[in-house]
Amino acid sequence: MDEQSLETIELEMAVLYRRITTATASGKYGNLDRSAYLLLHRIGAHGAVGVKSLAEEYQLDISTVSRQTAALEQKGYVRRIPDPADRRAFFLEITELGAKEYAVYKQGRLTRIRELLADWAEDETETFAALLQKFNHALLSSNS
Repeated sequence: MDEQSLETIELEMAVLYRRITTATASGKYGNLDRSAYLLLHRIGAHGAVGVKSLAEEYQLDISTVSRQTAALEQKGYVRRIPDPADRRAFFLEITELGAKEYAVYKQGRLTRIRELLADWAEDETETFAALLQKFNHALLSSNS
């Protein structure tokens, strides 16, 4: 592996993380932070889920996910429903308000990304998407 390429990737990832954090913290795209966005995406796309499963999926402590989902519940973005297999436990499902907030936030992010990539060729965006997905999968696999 080329050392210069690795150094460039390392630096550009740090810059990317900082710029995304700054851009999304402005509230310009809606009222969601990164954790809320990801949790609402997961619950909205795949259905009701328990806190333990979310913690495992995102490789976080249960206490962290519990705090994050409690904040979503307090805002009315998710609600608890009984776990049919274990009446002592519960699942979280997205509410209409949560789905709406998620959609607004996602659309804002998509609009901004579309603007940033407007002068890229279609094959470049497809390659970037595939490589970014591959990198994220490698990150997930390395932490399992």
